[in-house]
Amino acid sequence: MSPAPVIIAIDGRSGAGKTTLAVELAARLRARHKVSLFHLEDIYPGWNGLAAGIERYVSTVLGPLSRGEAATWTSWDWERHYDGDPRVTLPAEIVIVEGVGAAAAAARPFLGAVIWADSTEEVRRTRALQRDGETYEPYWDQWAAQESAWLAEDDVAAEADLHIRNVADDSAPEDVLQLLPYLPVLARVLAPELSARRGLSLRSERLHARPQAAELFRALYGASANAVWLDSSNAGASLNTVPAAGGDPADPTVRMAAERSRFSILADDGGTFGQSVTHRSGASHITAGTVTATVDGPFFRWLDTVWGRRAVRAPEGYPGEFTLGWLGYLGYELKRETGGSDVSAATPDAALIFAGRAVVLDHAEGTAWLLALDAPDAAEWLDTARAAVQAAAAPTGSDGRNTAELAGAAIVGGSTGVGGSSVPVFASRDSGVAYRAKIAGAQREIAEGNTYEVCLTTTLAARVPAGSLDPWDTYLALRRRNPAPFASYLAFDGLAVTSTSPERFLRIAADGGMRAEPIKGTRGRAADAAEDAALRAELATSLKDRAENIMIVDLLRNDLSHFAVPGSVTVSRLCAIESYATVHQMVSTIDATLPPGSPRAEAVAACFPAGSMTGAPKISTMAILDRLEAGPRGIYSGAIGYFSLNGATDLAVAIRTLVIRADGDGTAELTLGVGGAITSDSVPDAEYDEIRTKAYGVLSTLGAEFPNP
Repeated sequence: MSPAPVIIAIDGRSGAGKTTLAVELAARLRARHKVSLFHLEDIYPGWNGLAAGIERYVSTVLGPLSRGEAATWTSWDWERHYDGDPRVTLPAEIVIVEGVGAAAAAARPFLGAVIWADSTEEVRRTRALQRDGETYEPYWDQWAAQESAWLAEDDVAAEADLHIRNVADDSAPEDVLQLLPYLPVLARVLAPELSARRGLSLRSERLHARPQAAELFRALYGASANAVWLDSSNAGASLNTVPAAGGDPADPTVRMAAERSRFSILADDGGTFGQSVTHRSGASHITAGTVTATVDGPFFRWLDTVWGRRAVRAPEGYPGEFTLGWLGYLGYELKRETGGSDVSAATPDAALIFAGRAVVLDHAEGTAWLLALDAPDAAEWLDTARAAVQAAAAPTGSDGRNTAELAGAAIVGGSTGVGGSSVPVFASRDSGVAYRAKIAGAQREIAEGNTYEVCLTTTLAARVPAGSLDPWDTYLALRRRNPAPFASYLAFDGLAVTSTSPERFLRIAADGGMRAEPIKGTRGRAADAAEDAALRAELATSLKDRAENIMIVDLLRNDLSHFAVPGSVTVSRLCAIESYATVHQMVSTIDATLPPGSPRAEAVAACFPAGSMTGAPKISTMAILDRLEAGPRGIYSGAIGYFSLNGATDLAVAIRTLVIRADGDGTAELTLGVGGAITSDSVPDAEYDEIRTKAYGVLSTLGAEFPNP
């Protein structure tokens, strides 16, 4: 008797490519494991024998193998149409069973993983008849009817851990091997594969070039279904310390703004290592090529399995923290995992891509870094990316800077608005009267001692014909109108996130340094310099805004302290003023140190969602917000950024963020979240004016107006 094996079933209708996949998968796994392979076609008792074959397979094959015993079973002689010779399948560390019914309901209690393979009916029939020739053709309809009858009672596809769109291009086995280790039941046995994936080699090139980032992104990733651009769209302004950046270059605030705006990252999920993941209500769906795996459980638990350990070393001389990895967003509704209640949103709770190759622009040094995990397709991609960087390089001014980028010009023209066939008309989830009433409700909660500060939000939404507003052109217009250090453009196959966020949620450096930079306190900019300076000064001296900011600083000091080295939590800036294209903001900086070996995904979860978007104390205030807001926030109030292979992360708060979601009915929904902090001395009219100010940058770019009160 051997130890019980892990049994992997590959199921699907006839002609879905199960046999080829099983054979190739077994061959790859045999490099590190002892593997047995069983084909159900050897046990079906004839062309009418699907149900009987499943019964035989479960009792005579799966039962013994699951106990670590050899399975003795009776084969079927397809020429004599009768029982054939007895055969034996030996147990092994991994057993792969394939065929129609391999993952039937009676079999699933014995299985470690279920893979469902699928193709179109035409492809399946062609593939099956090519393999078995004329012997199968007279029985195709008869067998297909049995499959349909069985699947009508037993929806195996819905129970599968992995789904394959089997296009027979030889990519499926490698894609399956990328995703199988994510399944908890297989993680232990596939530890060698996980170790190999973590022992990655990073190739890099450093180019002296200042490409136009928008043109470069469009050239490399304009046709990609899933792509991310973490865009320091105010890099020129910050590095030149022009008035929009906040003043004197010797000012620490200006230097910190320049640090936040130094790097831009451009990537998609293509190539050998490319993957994407979406999470909804307790299930993560990870896709690699044509294969999708479903992993049940909390998102942050899954994140801990794929991120937080140093897997690559940074290239020599590379000044950035991002060394490839996961990029995308975490939605506000992930709060269900960090003390908040369970609320469902129309958008995924999280969406990330894994970039095995990317371009990182260093705006300070005027360089472009090409990063790629070593793989058979790495050299070709490096050639393509190098050519794209050179083609997108723009003329430079006398100071060596990219003049087109500094001027804010776009590759589609110089307008700061979005062209289109119609202007979206937004409606608010809350009328002006209703929002003011909710402010009063928040103040009652404060008066009763249930909270100190409530970050109350609402959502503006519009529906437009799907082709009337292009997400890419919309983002280019937004970044011209309102450049920001944490601007970003995310495309996820029908979902676009266009953000001009100025606020860092959380940074964890590779060496364990942590930083949060909450924003609380906002004033609009004025065209007149004197009036603008007065607005900035008024914000700097506002007792109410300072109180709001300090309460959030205390909250974040507590969040960081859960995982920080004792005594390392410090406030290096308190209530500093930073200025952006459309607003002045009050910003503080909290630093801490993460001990070596700490679970970094848990450290992120301890701080999520951003305290500047909830209020204090966080958990009780989130419950109050659920009652007051009576609806999901979705991506708004979550986080956008990266989780790097060296253990670093840098996440922005998802504010000033327009979400464009195609509904599949010829329309698209636009949503924009806005809100503000409510304290005991808030004035409802002033708070309502503040959310109008915050929405202005996005709405004016679209040519739209704030809904009537």
